[in-house]
Amino acid sequence: MADAKVIPFDDDRSRGAAAKGAARRGRGPGGGARRKGEPVAVREVRPLQQPQPESTPEAGPKEPAEPSQGGGWERKIAGGLAFLRRRITGDYDVDEFGYDEELTDQVLMSLLRPIAEKYFRVEVKGIENIPSDGGALIVSNHSGTLPLDGLMLQVAVHDNHPADRHLRLLAADLVFMLPVVNELARKAGHTLACAEDAQRLLENGELVGVMPEGFKGIGKPFSERYKLQRFGRGGFVSTALRAGTPIVPCSIVGAEEIYPMVGNAKTLARLLGFPYFPITPTFPWLGPLGAVPLPTKWTIQFGEPIPTDGYPPEAAEDPMLMFNLTDQVREQIQHTLYKLLVQRRSVFF
Repeated sequence: MADAKVIPFDDDRSRGAAAKGAARRGRGPGGGARRKGEPVAVREVRPLQQPQPESTPEAGPKEPAEPSQGGGWERKIAGGLAFLRRRITGDYDVDEFGYDEELTDQVLMSLLRPIAEKYFRVEVKGIENIPSDGGALIVSNHSGTLPLDGLMLQVAVHDNHPADRHLRLLAADLVFMLPVVNELARKAGHTLACAEDAQRLLENGELVGVMPEGFKGIGKPFSERYKLQRFGRGGFVSTALRAGTPIVPCSIVGAEEIYPMVGNAKTLARLLGFPYFPITPTFPWLGPLGAVPLPTKWTIQFGEPIPTDGYPPEAAEDPMLMFNLTDQVREQIQHTLYKLLVQRRSVFF
């Protein structure tokens, strides 16, 4: 018998059908003639194997699939639980002034950020004038009846600076006399407005914020809005000269209108121990609702820094130099305020 010719088939069914067809036609599987009575040659049928892709040596390990959206919430929950555990066990750090950076980032900034972004819609300009490292003194105007401008300034620096720098504000004595406000101010990095604390912070490479107008600026009547009050005796300039750090002027527009102060109940202020007791179009007439600030549009602009490292050490004791630098900072802030007011189209939009 002639040898059977092997013909590739796609599957077993095709092979069986071909063999039956050949048997009916009197031919062998190989296509040749078959003698009568000769048995049909049967081939072994082997299953086909799928070709395997060649493995390349440069192929790395298989990347894991991207986590589902639920993974982000799981990480946030895990981070929150870890934060609570550290707060309960006391496993966190505070500096010599009581500043708690973790609490400020995780809690305080998270509470203030929506107010700055959604309510006051703070627009920040000139953030590149704040140095990326080292100490610097940011000097700003002060207004608004309540010191919300200081808090918004702190959020603006942290959220807009490329280095995520924190601003340490110098606050008045009254802030540290109030029960709850005292603790929160310390945790947020604020400290007493004295030359010793400010100089230590600047020498440690911190950003320090000061508002030299004080209560004279924040408690001025609405008719004198955006008119800078006296900057004191220039103590902030002396501090910057001793530390050799630059002075960055800052102008804030929008805070003057959040509580339009049309009157001052001086007798009530003396009874309560406050420097003033404001009367606005909504407070105290609307009760607690009158304490809600008006949703004005804010602009915060940082001016070009004024260097102080080129002066000799004894320059901090020169009253004429301190007066000139103080007047230079004040004039730059006032000029920027007028410029921003001219550019502003609306108080609220």
